Amino acid sequence: MGAVKAINLEGFEAKFAGNDDPWSTWDARDEVLKRRAILHGLGSPLGRVLELGAGNGSNSRSLAARALRLDATEATAAGTDLVRRALHGTEPRARARRLIVPDAPPRPTYDAIIIAELLYYLDRWTMDKLARQVARRLRFGGTLVLAHHRITFYDFVQHADGIQRRFLAGTGVRWSVRPVRRTGRWQVIACTRQP
Repeated sequence: MGAVKAINLEGFEAKFAGNDDPWSTWDARDEVLKRRAILHGLGSPLGRVLELGAGNGSNSRSLAARALRLDATEATAAGTDLVRRALHGTEPRARARRLIVPDAPPRPTYDAIIIAELLYYLDRWTMDKLARQVARRLRFGGTLVLAHHRITFYDFVQHADGIQRRFLAGTGVRWSVRPVRRTGRWQVIACTRQP
C-alpha cells in the first residue's frame, strides 16, 4: 500500500466528477447541524456575501436566501457546476464562480465571508495569503464565519487543531470572535472585523 497524500485540486475534481455529494453534505445530520450553525453565525440578512470553497453548493443555496448578492466560489470545474445547479432559480442575485484561492474574488468588499471545510487543504503560504486578502475584502464590522473540523483527516495538508486561530492570526487585523457551535468533530465561529 502506498503512502497517503494530501488531496489536491485534481483529487477534488475527481471526487465531484464521480459523486455529486461525496461527503453527504446535503442531508447527513451532522452536516445539516453545521449548516444551521453557519447561518446562525451570519445572523440577519446581509448585502454582499462571499463563500469560498463552496464544494457542491450544499451551503450555497441556504446562504443565497440570506444575501442580497452571493458569490459562491469553488476551485474545481465539476464543483462549480454543482454549485451552479444548487443555485438554480436564485440568479442573478446568487452566482457560482470558479475561483482558486488566493486569487482575487469578484467584488472589492463584502459584508460577510464564509469559509467552511477549506483551510486545512491549503498549505501555510496559501492560507496566509488568503488570510490577508480576507482582511482587505471584508468591510469593518463585517462578519467572517469559519466552519472546520477539529480532527485531522488523512488528506489534509495542515493539522485541523487550531486552524481557525492560525488563519485569524495570519490576517494581521483584530477580531471579536464568538463561538457559535462546537461538537467533538467540528466547530463554527463568527468573527467580526474590528477597526
